[in-house]
Amino acid sequence: MFLLFQKCWSEDGASPCILIETPHKELEPSDPSSFKQYQFKNLFIKASPIPRLSWASSDDVWIKMLNKELKYVHDKSYLQRHPKLQPKMRAILLDWLLEVSEVYSLHRQTAYLAQDYFDRFMLTQENIDKDYLQLIGITALFIASKIEEIYPPKIYEFAYVTDGACDMWDIQRTELHILTALDWNLCPETPISWLKLYVQVEAQKDGENFLEPQFCQETYIQITQLLDLCMMDISSLDYSYSVLAAAAFCHFSTFDVVHKVSGLTWESVFPCYKWMTSFMDTVRSEAKPQLKNFPKVKADDRHNIQTHVAYLELLRKSQERQIDSPECQLSPVAVGKMLTPPSSTEKSANP
Repeated sequence: MFLLFQKCWSEDGASPCILIETPHKELEPSDPSSFKQYQFKNLFIKASPIPRLSWASSDDVWIKMLNKELKYVHDKSYLQRHPKLQPKMRAILLDWLLEVSEVYSLHRQTAYLAQDYFDRFMLTQENIDKDYLQLIGITALFIASKIEEIYPPKIYEFAYVTDGACDMWDIQRTELHILTALDWNLCPETPISWLKLYVQVEAQKDGENFLEPQFCQETYIQITQLLDLCMMDISSLDYSYSVLAAAAFCHFSTFDVVHKVSGLTWESVFPCYKWMTSFMDTVRSEAKPQLKNFPKVKADDRHNIQTHVAYLELLRKSQERQIDSPECQLSPVAVGKMLTPPSSTEKSANP
C-alpha cells in the first residue's frame, strides 16, 4: 500500500496533512469491482511532531503510525458475542499476563501486544467459554514475545506457567487459530508505543539521538502504571490507543505539551481524560512505583520491562470511585460544556 503525504498550510500556521490510501499497482483500473476495496480515505491530521531523523523521514514514520489507527480496530462490544464472559474475567486474565510478563522480564510492548491480540481475536469469535481464556491469553503473549523480544521464552515455559491447564500442543494449535483470525495483522501501535513517542518528543533536544530515551524514567513508569490500570478496564477499548496514551500523559503534564507532541485536540482527548480521572486518583493514592532491577536487563532499559502490582485491587478501587462520582453520570452533551483544557498555570507537571 502506498501513501501520499500532502501538506496543506493554513492561515494560522497549522500544517495538517492528508493521509491517503492508494490502490495497489497490480489492480486494473478497468475493473471497478476490484478497485472498490481500495477506495481512498482522507484524514486531516497535524504535521508530524517527530523531529528530523537521519535514518528515515519523520513524516513517513508519523503517517505510518496514524495509518495503523485506521487499520487496527478494537471494540469492547465483543462481549455481546460471548454471553458466558464478564468484564471481570478479562481483567483477571490481563492481570495474570502482566504478572507472567514480569516473571520473564518481557517488555511492556510485548504485554500490550498480547492484550491487543486477545481483544481483536475475541472480536472475531463467538461463544467462547471462560475455560479457554487462559489458553487464548497465554498464546497471545507467546505470539507477542516472538514479535517483540530478542530472546523470547520457549513455548514449554509458557505452558509451564499455566500450571498444567495448557500444554505445548494446545498453544501451537491456538497460535494458528489466532494468526488466521487476525489475518496476520500483528503490528499495531499500542498505547505504550504512542506514549514512548510522546514523552520522547517532549524531552527531545536538538542534536540528540532520537532513538535513545531522553525522558525521565521515574515519571515514565508512573504514567505506564496508570495505563496498565486503565487497560484492565474493558471500557478503555472505547478510545483509540493514541488518545489513551495522550490522556494518561496529560494527567502528568499539561495539555499544551500533549497537543504539541500528539497534534490531538482537547475535544478529542477530554472524554478519555475525564474517564481516566478515577484511575489517576487511585494511582495517586498509592506509593509511587520504583524502577526495578532485572537479570540481564541494562539499567537504561529497566523502564521498558513490564511490571505487576495488585492491579485487580486498584481496579476495584477505581471503579468504585467512578460509581461514587456524580460526574460519571453526566451525559456526553453535559460533559461537552466543560471542554476547557488545563493551562500550565493550573496544572503542575507532577501529581
